[in-house]
Amino acid sequence: MVLLCLRGTPLPCGDRPLEAVLFDKDGTLSHSEPMLVALAQARVFHCLELADLAAGDPERHRDLGELLHRAYGVSSEGLHPAGTMAVASRDHNLVATATALVQVGLGWPEALAMAEAVFARTDALHGQGSERRPAPTPGLRPLLEALRQAGVRCAVISNDHVDGIEAFLAAHDLASYVHAIWSAEHQPRKPDPAAVRGLCGELGVAVESCALIGDANSDLRMARAAGVPVVLGYRAGWRRPVELDGSFLQLDHWQELTVVPQSASPLAAPSIPAGASQPVGISSPID
Repeated sequence: MVLLCLRGTPLPCGDRPLEAVLFDKDGTLSHSEPMLVALAQARVFHCLELADLAAGDPERHRDLGELLHRAYGVSSEGLHPAGTMAVASRDHNLVATATALVQVGLGWPEALAMAEAVFARTDALHGQGSERRPAPTPGLRPLLEALRQAGVRCAVISNDHVDGIEAFLAAHDLASYVHAIWSAEHQPRKPDPAAVRGLCGELGVAVESCALIGDANSDLRMARAAGVPVVLGYRAGWRRPVELDGSFLQLDHWQELTVVPQSASPLAAPSIPAGASQPVGISSPID
């Protein structure tokens, strides 16, 4: 029987053993920001090219570029951790693109067709096809290995597609650590709490025996609504500071989490304030 400990304090699953940890992908398992920013910029470029407004209506051309950057959550400060590029599925990003086109005067059928053409041109830049391939967040592998050694199953719950999730895991030799995936192809998707229950069903474990770690409030609230007892916010996956609900425990480096036998954990450790974020002697900035 094992427990997760956050900065030395055990995080029990009520009276149940910890059987599985569910991880978000982008911004949690994966440092995906360089790839996602490059993808967003490519989508903006091709959308502006296909709309062909620069010569005839430069004001609408400028407005469309600004709308697309805001829709994707791209700014000089970095990618918005809760923006569409960071947390939404491909088809939701496509709808956001078409909506921006409608706002500069295109009809919906034309806007949707143009968005689909833009995505067809840029899909190869996503995931492991990108020149800026996503990399595991620092310190991830030792945690996954510790969980495997303790007999705790790991799973990924993401709005990326199965191919993208599997490609990331394979590229970094992480697939052997992951027992199940819940993706954009699964129904219902995140952030529906039923997605958590569906993934737990695939793992063959009770929701009440799981922990979930994600980088977005939608992930954390989904887990809480599903009945997951250990819910943790991960904040080091993006250049722009992640603003998470202070009612959830949070961490900035995987070294802050340890996997220990329950008999070895302190019985009366001091509690961690909700939202406490400062690791002890650990720093993990991501360039």
